[in-house]
Amino acid sequence: KELPYRKRRDIARNWLKAVGLHDHMSKLPHDLSGGQKQRVAIARALAVSPSLLLADEPTAALDSGTGREIVSLVKRLALEQNCSVLMVTHDSRIHDIADRLLYMEDGRLISSKV
Repeated sequence: KELPYRKRRDIARNWLKAVGLHDHMSKLPHDLSGGQKQRVAIARALAVSPSLLLADEPTAALDSGTGREIVSLVKRLALEQNCSVLMVTHDSRIHDIADRLLYMEDGRLISSKV
C-alpha cells in the first residue's frame, strides 16, 4: 500500500537527518559530493526497513576517511534497524569494522574469520 505524500516526505526527512544530510535537502544530486551521495543511498536503502541490506563496493570512489565513515554509518544504522548487512568490498582498510569476513577467490570461498 502506498503511503501518503506527507508521510513519505517525513520518512525521507528523518532518514536524511539520520545520515547527516538534513541541511542538504534542497540540493540536487549533482550538487552533492561522492560521500554525500553514498549517504543518500544508505538512507534510501534503509528507509524501507529491510531485514537484509546488500552493499556492493559501498566505498568505491571514496577516499579512505570517507569510506570508513560510510561503512561505520551503515553498521550503526543497520544495528538500530535490526538489519543484517552483506557487504562486498575489495577495500581491506575497512575489514576491522565487519563482524565476520568471508574471503573468496575465483568464485569460491577460501576462508572465513569471525
